[in-house]
Amino acid sequence: MIETTLVVKKEFTNKYKNGYPLILKEAVESTKDLKKEGQIVKLIDKKNVFLGRGYYGNQNKGCGWVLSNSSKSSLDYKFFYDKLRNALSKRKEFYYSKDTTAFRVFNGEGDGIGGLTIDYFDGFYLLTWYSLGIYAFKDNIIKAIKALVPFHGMYEKKRFDENGMVLDEDSYLTGRKAPEPLIVKENNVKFAIYLNDGAMVGVFLDQKEVRNSIKNKYSNNKSVLNTFSYTGAFSMFAAKGGATTTSIDLAKRSLDKTTENFNINDIDPNKHSIIVEDLFVYFKYAKKNNIKYDVVILDPPSFATSSESSFSAARDYKDLVKKTIEITSDEGVIVASTNCSTFNMIKFKKFIDEAFIESKKLYEIVEEYQLPKDFAVTDKFPEGNYLKVLFIKIISK
Repeated sequence: MIETTLVVKKEFTNKYKNGYPLILKEAVESTKDLKKEGQIVKLIDKKNVFLGRGYYGNQNKGCGWVLSNSSKSSLDYKFFYDKLRNALSKRKEFYYSKDTTAFRVFNGEGDGIGGLTIDYFDGFYLLTWYSLGIYAFKDNIIKAIKALVPFHGMYEKKRFDENGMVLDEDSYLTGRKAPEPLIVKENNVKFAIYLNDGAMVGVFLDQKEVRNSIKNKYSNNKSVLNTFSYTGAFSMFAAKGGATTTSIDLAKRSLDKTTENFNINDIDPNKHSIIVEDLFVYFKYAKKNNIKYDVVILDPPSFATSSESSFSAARDYKDLVKKTIEITSDEGVIVASTNCSTFNMIKFKKFIDEAFIESKKLYEIVEEYQLPKDFAVTDKFPEGNYLKVLFIKIISK
């Protein structure tokens, strides 16, 4: 494959010398030679000094990823085999777990290949491609997986159209087809997984530590409100910990999905509330009727819209917390979470602080989480550690 040379602007040279992996359009002198995603690119500075080798592929703010900082590297089968072998060896303990059968085995740039994630679901592997560029290396990557691990089957999600939605309805790739649902475990709580059902399969694996903490420390004899509840993952863990839960999501399918997850965990859904409604409408209802919860879980998408409202985490999280404070009991706990990568934990804590100051309430952060161990990150790309979770206790004056 022909290699395209990109000259890095002087003001960005140190960034790439220090190992920054995302190729930013504004960091290179010209992108006119980038014709086809999947092109191998070589980054050099203005003095012709080698900075990195990677590929061209449009993803979010970038136009590709640096995969190696060695001038002798070659992006061939052995390269991908070695990266995958190293990642798999770091997850050995997860494979031996009897309590958890779903986890991430390859986390993009954190494992050395930006644009690719691989998740494990009890013998099945799910590959997610985030650009047409990384998809060009598909054959070598799949060949390497087949050589490294036994598997029941493989599925793939192609998330490289303009809005990140999954391309192709059929996600099946090779091997045996997974049952529908495929039942997996996380800390002995079961999830119904659908590997061939659009972009989201039924669980966000990055929240495993948070869910377990909710179950073990914050649920016994508590009332728990799970907002933006999706398939009811937090609700299941809270219920298993002894809580009475209310799950709210605007999506109609959240009712069936949450009910299914309750049933496979021997939780009676009739003893819990599952509400399909705009959260902000529910906030007004709860406030008007003086309904308060011991624990409220906030895990909104970075962006959301409905006929009633729109939400942007970067713009609106503070106001979301203020509304939540109004329906949280004194001495209650707010679990505030975001996966928005446009701000860091320091900025997130500032949102929380401003919300409490404006609400004239005192608080204490009792726990905080970022990505779990299987979601490998690199300090060369801090924005890759996108998850930010705070357990916030309201202090009575």
